[in-house]
Amino acid sequence: MVFASIFTPSPQVSCPKATSPIIRRSIRCGFSPVSAQFDLKTYWTSLIKEIDQKLDEAIPVQYPQQIYEAMRYSVLAKGAKRAPPVMCVAACEIFGGDRQAAFPTACALEMVHAASLIHDDLPCMDDDPSRRGQPSNHTKFGVDMAILAGDALFPLGFRHIVSHTPTDLIPEARLIRVVAEIARAVGSTGMAAGQFMDLEGGPNAVDFVQEKKFGEMGQCSAVCGGLLAGASDDEIQHLRQYGQAVGVLYQVVDDILEAKSRVEIKGGDNRTAKSYVSAYGVEKAMEVAEDLKSQAKRALDGLEKYGERVMPLYSFVDYAADRGFSIGESV
Repeated sequence: MVFASIFTPSPQVSCPKATSPIIRRSIRCGFSPVSAQFDLKTYWTSLIKEIDQKLDEAIPVQYPQQIYEAMRYSVLAKGAKRAPPVMCVAACEIFGGDRQAAFPTACALEMVHAASLIHDDLPCMDDDPSRRGQPSNHTKFGVDMAILAGDALFPLGFRHIVSHTPTDLIPEARLIRVVAEIARAVGSTGMAAGQFMDLEGGPNAVDFVQEKKFGEMGQCSAVCGGLLAGASDDEIQHLRQYGQAVGVLYQVVDDILEAKSRVEIKGGDNRTAKSYVSAYGVEKAMEVAEDLKSQAKRALDGLEKYGERVMPLYSFVDYAADRGFSIGESV
């Protein structure tokens, strides 16, 4: 539900220091794994190429053909950022994990992410006619086929983890925890709860909606990477805090950029959409973004001993806040 747009050039958002943050948490940030040689754009782009290939292989067209075509349409959409799988791989590598062993879970996260977007876009939910620069799944294939495609992608993700992760590299006990983590994130106390409150909750539900609809996917992605690599419980907690904050941060900045550019979204009236911009205005939303940026970086303080291995996650915080570069199909 988060990280859903394609890479396109965007104006930078300069977030002032929060004077009265809506989300009341500490904003101290001490650890800064500065590396003049690390290039997030290059790192991310190279991973996207590998992930796209593995996703293509993971969803071959079979009978019934139309369901698989609908599944592939959303999962393999050109220009998709692949933020959940990239975050999973990056977190795994912090603790010395093998990215090849992380790819099945990374692909599963993208499948689950795509499934959630298909269902979110339905007329009975957010009623969005487009996604990732192309018509939404239900616009292209019809509501009935979109529902089936989403339904099929959720279990396919779990099956892919179990059937494709090399157990000589990842113990089965870790895979069980990974599967349980993803199930928790997408279930009735996670993203589904956020969607429910987006539809039915009052104006005071904005914190809950943002944390569940957008924070859960970031949290789950980072945590799964740590679990695969055997991170300690304390390290997993740092990843959980990081992923939650950066997931919401990305969406808040998306909303700010949209408000500033005065983009009109055609097709849905967004009457139930609950964002910090719609609830409090752009200025307060910018304060929230600054606070979330600090929270995400502070969460990485506990991983200081891993040095420059933390750079991909650390750098993504700045990207989520500033959108300092773009990645397109020509790269």
